[in-house]
Amino acid sequence: MIRILFISAILLLTLNARENPFFPSEGEKDLPISSNENRDKEPLKRVAITLPAQARVLQKVTLEFKNLDGTIENKSIELDNSVDWHLPVFVSQTFIETQKATSSDKAEDAPAKNKTKQKESGYTTIASIKDLSLLSSGKCLKIVTNDEIMRNFLLVAPHRIVMDFKKGTEIDIKNSTKTNEQNIFKDVRIGNHDGYYRVVVELDGYYRYDFKKISNGYQIELK
Repeated sequence: MIRILFISAILLLTLNARENPFFPSEGEKDLPISSNENRDKEPLKRVAITLPAQARVLQKVTLEFKNLDGTIENKSIELDNSVDWHLPVFVSQTFIETQKATSSDKAEDAPAKNKTKQKESGYTTIASIKDLSLLSSGKCLKIVTNDEIMRNFLLVAPHRIVMDFKKGTEIDIKNSTKTNEQNIFKDVRIGNHDGYYRVVVELDGYYRYDFKKISNGYQIELK
């Protein structure tokens, strides 16, 4: 009997069972909480953000992201840069690939870019009548004429610049409309009125403008 009690005591001392099997034993690391959620997301390459037509200055960029534990945070970068709303803003994480692609694109597109710069430096005639011609280059519009301007103003819905020019009684101007696709000055309408003729230039978005007299007429610069 004594032998049986002694053997039982030895066995009880050598047992290393845990009080609670649901908690890790000493030396074991806690595992992070997990779920059945599929965490495999498609890697970010590049996404584009299109700006509204009235955008002019980019002041802040904010990124919102999810952490490993599921919490949501965001980071912002303060900016103060002018932007062209015609062009998209890109978000990318392929920096090395982008650098290589940019270098390759620069080499391949150099002749095309040179041609574009040459084209942008000149003016293209977008509408013309006997005593007046309209020439555009980027955001600039030249009105080549000897006729005196009476007034100019901006109307909305759609955005358009209206110019009234004085004319002599001997001048006969026919009403005309000219559409210019892929141009900021997208439509030009010229109409005949009593004592003056009106030129209406419809724009492709929202702008302010400067109007000034030049040697051979007038010039409009969009802002």
